[in-house]
Formats: sequence, structure tokens, C-alpha cells
Amino acid sequence: MRDGSGSVGGDAADRHVAVEYSTDDEWAAHLVRFVRAGFDKGEQVQYFADATDPRLVTRTLAGRGVDADSAVRRGQLVVTTADETYLTGSRFDPDAMIGLWRRAVENAAGQGYGNLRVIGEMSWGTRHMTGAERLLEYELRIHHEVFEQLPLTAWCFYDRRLMASEALDVLADAHLTRKGAAPRSHDRGGLSVAPLAGRPGFRLSGSAGYESRRVVAAASAALAASTAEDVTLDLSCLDHLDVAAFTDIAHAARRRASGTPLRLVGAPPALNRMMELFPELGAGLQGAGQ
Repeated sequence: MRDGSGSVGGDAADRHVAVEYSTDDEWAAHLVRFVRAGFDKGEQVQYFADATDPRLVTRTLAGRGVDADSAVRRGQLVVTTADETYLTGSRFDPDAMIGLWRRAVENAAGQGYGNLRVIGEMSWGTRHMTGAERLLEYELRIHHEVFEQLPLTAWCFYDRRLMASEALDVLADAHLTRKGAAPRSHDRGGLSVAPLAGRPGFRLSGSAGYESRRVVAAASAALAASTAEDVTLDLSCLDHLDVAAFTDIAHAARRRASGTPLRLVGAPPALNRMMELFPELGAGLQGAGQ
């Protein structure tokens, strides 16, 4: 994976980054590096706190030589909370959050900043609240719907102390760039989904079966909600695809607002057999035999 330092006009993969940490010192090091880079480039920097006391953010910056207080006074640094951003109305709605990003970039531009730079703590995804189960759908969608369209750099902060490792891995895999990732076994199994680089779509890797039904559901929701006219689903890294997972994908293809078929590439032989057994599922799919 590439090391995302964030730059105006840079590749979307380098501007939407999953950052993992296990200690307060690691958190602070990532924070200071990100904020300093933003200040050096004259960007507006925002921090969406969840598990962290917002006051600790400015204290940590000040303690490491960053003049956070002056930046807050002039509006270049804004520290707020997940409840005021991701969770407006005590629920999470990916569409509402995508709209918030657009407004935030417009507001930053109105204040004279050419780029907006944000850190978002993602620990709220572990809460039992309406919409929290849509976090993976959201992380998948914003690569194309936000970062390929807006002058925005964002690091999604994932605290390993607060999230189960399997859930964190799936969410971090939805980013094309990861920082601070812990070593992982190559045979960990399960299913991961990542956006495609350079074109709207997603890649499924691993096994899409009963154990990964929540990941399949999130990927299917992202496919159905995608605003792009042409969307590709790459199955070339898939080891297993059961009927239930294929059905979810097929139903998502038919729900796409554009009405254009979902393009499948790298489909495993098992999918072709399913198409023969259940031809009605083929509506909305294209290229299943490729």
C-alpha cells in the first residue's frame, strides 16, 4: 500500500487513508504529522473526535510544538465531535454524511482554503445505534463519490484497543492506503471489499459465504447506491461465492438508479453455473462469463 501523506489534487487513494494505532503515543504522532502538513500547505484542518476528549487534541498539538490555539482562533483548525458530524440525529446515514463532506469543502473554500483536511475517529462504529452497520458501505462509497471529486484529504482513525481486529481489518481494507497496519496472517480467511483504483467499482477478495454475509450486504448496498453510471465488480480474487451472496449482488444490480448493468469481471466458474441454474438473477449483470 502507498503511504498517504495527502496532497491537493493527488490520487484519491492517497487522500482517503485508514490509520491504525494501539497507543496514545501512536495516536499523537499521526495527529501531529497530519496537522502540521495541513498548516504548512495553508489548508483548513478539522478533527472529528469520538473516544478522545476534544480538548486533548489541542493540548497534544500544543505540547508537541504546534500552535493550535492560534489556528483555532483564525478558523484554520476546527475540533468537533462525531455526534456533530457522522451522527447528526443520533444515527448514521451515509448519504447525509456525503452531503456534509460537500458542504464542508464548500465552506472551507469560502474561507479561502483550497483544500480541506480532516481526521475522523471511527470508534463510534462500535456503538449500538441506528445506521452503524452501514459504516462499511460508507467507506466503500466515498472513495468514488467524495475523494475522486473533491479537494479533500481525510485520515480515518481506527483505534485497535476499541475495535475487534476482524471488524477493523474489513473496514481498513475498504481504503486503498493503510498506515500503521498490524501484520496479518495470509490465511485469515473471510471476505474483504475494496474500491477499484481509477474507475467506479469494487473488488471482492476471499470467501463470500455465510460467515461474511454482513460484508456482502454492505458491498451490495454500496453497489446499489453508487451514483456512477458504469460500475465494475471485480471477482478475480474471490475464492468462494455462495448462492445467497450472489443473490444479494444480483438484487443490488437491479436496484441501481442509473439502470445500467453492473459489469462483472473475473467471475469464477461457480458463478456461471449459478447463472445457468438461476437465469432470472442475470438481469442487471453484464460480462459474467468473462
